[in-house]
Amino acid sequence: MPSTYLSLHYHIVFSTKRRDPIIDLSWRPRLHEYLGGSAKGLDGHPQGVGGTADHVHLLVGLKSTHRLSDFMRELKKASSVWAHEEIGLLEFGWQEGYGAFTVSLSARPAALSYIANQEEHHRTRTFREELVELLERAGVDYDAKYLD
Repeated sequence: MPSTYLSLHYHIVFSTKRRDPIIDLSWRPRLHEYLGGSAKGLDGHPQGVGGTADHVHLLVGLKSTHRLSDFMRELKKASSVWAHEEIGLLEFGWQEGYGAFTVSLSARPAALSYIANQEEHHRTRTFREELVELLERAGVDYDAKYLD
């Protein structure tokens, strides 16, 4: 086969440092827009961005040449600098680590809906509860002491 064909779509989730509820509604849409633009600037294909005061979710398509860890490092770094410079929150930062889950073509509409409705999801459960559910649904082994 003379070409490479792939479909690599990731549902990515990460939280603010110490899970501080610092992402205010007044600038949250701008952050989400910036994250999408940054993902595109890193040669990814952002499809959805959402979140709450203490974490964000993205659905992004990546190329075979992407290294997920490099992509995430640059995305988090750029958005932290943006929050410092544009919003004036010098204390803003992201927690170490992230969750990344592959998403099939048939599951993408549900993932996009889930990402778009984060405020509603978090009326009844915490980010930690959500993360545990995502990890368990994906069959990811985890140590609970690293979830806080």
